[in-house]
Amino acid sequence: MFGIGMQELLLILVVVLLLFGSKKLPEIGGGLGRAIRNFRRASSEPDEIDITPKDKKPSSTDDPNHKA
Repeated sequence: MFGIGMQELLLILVVVLLLFGSKKLPEIGGGLGRAIRNFRRASSEPDEIDITPKDKKPSSTDDPNHKA
């Protein structure tokens, strides 16, 4: 997996633990999980905004060849 072994993962975990502290790790993990969930939901849902133009029926005033 990306050339990262168990020793490297353990070293990264120790560095993160030293930087953020043990009380912040659950908050960081929860925030990361929510971000991944929201990204997956947003990428799987279709776009809600329809920007295609609506067909417009020409009125008699729009037609230059129409004689009243």
